[in-house]
Amino acid sequence: MKFYSTNNRNLTVDLRQAVTEGLAPDNGLYMPVEIPRLSDEFFKGIAQKSFRDIGFEVAHNLLKGDVPDSELKKIVDHTIQFDAPLVKLEKDVFALELFHGPTLAFKDFGARFMSQLLGYFASQQDREIIILVATSGDTGSAVANGFLGVPGIKVVVLYPSGKVSEIQEKQFTTLQRNITALEVTGTFDDCQRLVKEAFLDTELRRKFFLTSANSINIARLIPQSFYYFYAYAQLKDNVRPLVFSVPSGNFGNITAGLLATRMGLPVRRFVASTNINDIVPVYLKTGTFNPRPSSSTISNAMDVGNPSNFSRMLELFNGNYENLSDEIKGFSFTDEQTADAMRNVYASSNYILDPHGAVGYLGLKKYLKESAEDATGIFLETAHPSKFKEVVEEKLGKGIDIHPTLKEFMKREKETIKATADFSSFKEFLLNKF
Repeated sequence: MKFYSTNNRNLTVDLRQAVTEGLAPDNGLYMPVEIPRLSDEFFKGIAQKSFRDIGFEVAHNLLKGDVPDSELKKIVDHTIQFDAPLVKLEKDVFALELFHGPTLAFKDFGARFMSQLLGYFASQQDREIIILVATSGDTGSAVANGFLGVPGIKVVVLYPSGKVSEIQEKQFTTLQRNITALEVTGTFDDCQRLVKEAFLDTELRRKFFLTSANSINIARLIPQSFYYFYAYAQLKDNVRPLVFSVPSGNFGNITAGLLATRMGLPVRRFVASTNINDIVPVYLKTGTFNPRPSSSTISNAMDVGNPSNFSRMLELFNGNYENLSDEIKGFSFTDEQTADAMRNVYASSNYILDPHGAVGYLGLKKYLKESAEDATGIFLETAHPSKFKEVVEEKLGKGIDIHPTLKEFMKREKETIKATADFSSFKEFLLNKF
């Protein structure tokens, strides 16, 4: 399989280069040159397939032999060691729970897949790989834990000081070993900018083998497509049109869903559900993409003012606004609306939403109401509610149990390095550190 840059379709590379570079030399994101459709037989028998079997067939068809099947099966089996169940909340409304992995967030799927794929490539070279990852919350914990102890790889996590929950912070600042955490004075967008500038710096690229584990890396998106197929498989005899509502920040998760549809998954509509950082919902309504500094919300992992994967979304529609805005609808919600949804769902269904899943739920309900479609709706519940214990308890007015996995993280001591949002300082840190 070849991959091209979103800034230049004539710039193509193989899987190894796309994954190990992360970002194309021209600052574009890598996309597959072709997206193969899965066979009719695959979909006819999908309800009888295991989650791992589905993941392997999707990856095998997309990567086209770039990784030996025996190795790819190991990578997929390592990635999928936990379930992603559909939970019915209301008539034709389901939550797809993606928080049953080791850091209790959907990003465990992408991080575990990418760690093994990069580890496979690292074993075939004599240079150490340094991963730079910016996080607004869950990416840092998933990547840090996914890559912890992987030979030949070191990880630097950049995160905005005071803008992630204590539990999220503990999950990537207490690991040490091959993991370094930089606590940046600024926003997530500042952290993401530092990472992108590092990739474009000639001196750093000459000295280090740099790559990223953010959703800008195509290896993160591939496994995130698996659970869209698996959700469809769990519905079995569903005959209604399928709608996915995806709580969105950097828009990697919804891009993975769009990738799944290009491989043949029958989805009627996607809903891009955001908090007040509504850059993409505004674009979907007006055709104008206007990035701006992000604002802080209770759904902090979605506090992104310039979503990287927007360029990939455009590529999947060949830049056609009309087609894109027809297949994807966008809605944004305030913290007050998010909190109301959390309270209402708990009262009606005894189900505890995390703030991000609540945004996804709101987007789904609004779309179904406005469209009046006879559809089956699935919203992505992307993180375990106890990762946001303080917010959830405040909004619900009741205590909740903290997950045992998180209890273990909370016992550990945080270890970070304070940093500014100045690139020259970040560059000096990297040159002196490694």
